[in-house]
Amino acid sequence: MIIAERLIVTAHMDYNAMSDPTTNNRVGLIIIGDEILTGKRQDSHFSHALTAFKPYGLRISWVHMLGDDPVNLTRMLKQTLTGPTPAFCFGGIGGTPDDRTRQCAAKALDMPLIRHPDAVADIEGQFGKQAYPIRIKMAELPEQSRIIPNPYNSIPGFSLNHHHFLPGFPELAHPMMEWVLDSYFSDHITADLDKSLFALDVMESRVVPIMEQLGKRFPSIELYSLPKMGTNPRIEMGVRGSDANMVYSAFQGLKSLLMVESIAFELVDGT
Repeated sequence: MIIAERLIVTAHMDYNAMSDPTTNNRVGLIIIGDEILTGKRQDSHFSHALTAFKPYGLRISWVHMLGDDPVNLTRMLKQTLTGPTPAFCFGGIGGTPDDRTRQCAAKALDMPLIRHPDAVADIEGQFGKQAYPIRIKMAELPEQSRIIPNPYNSIPGFSLNHHHFLPGFPELAHPMMEWVLDSYFSDHITADLDKSLFALDVMESRVVPIMEQLGKRFPSIELYSLPKMGTNPRIEMGVRGSDANMVYSAFQGLKSLLMVESIAFELVDGT
């Protein structure tokens, strides 16, 4: 086991050297654990992230759910750790034999595991002599990791490149996630603006040409349509983007094209 010398470096300096979150507000999620895939436990990280990301202007770009198989996990982390998208990873950082995320993250980047001094200090401070010989294994992290403090039991998570590795237990992971958001994302992201309306009494095929026209006029704006079935069928149509002027222009264009086609619509509450 390699013992690292203690380095004091700010989290923002480390993070910004590898990825600039001002260029993109997309974030990925990696949810790890055989217990999720077998149904023994239900995932709650996705729904929590949807709510937690909103104040920071973040949107989920992709989600991967994986079991504890080290080959699949290493392959996935090799892809995402070297990709452009920051990610939150949940699960597999404990000290039991089926917790393999720490080891796979190190292997994905060809790094050794080290006994991280900050993690050692946190675990020893919480458990004293009882940290040995088992709990201290959770201080063995990929070499370039920065720790994420754990207010629940002082066993930290870690950040590596632009990924943030957290426990699988929501009670532990979600407060740690808030710390990561405050530390890495609070000053960088502008929230997307979303404006939508309901197109009434119309088949989706009739609005496709309208969306195609808008897509050509506003290529930087995201367009969407969400049909709603039932006794009062309608299509929610909307535009989304970070440039408020472009979003408003695209939304006005959407309303104008609907009127030209004599398609009735009503605005969504708050739009």
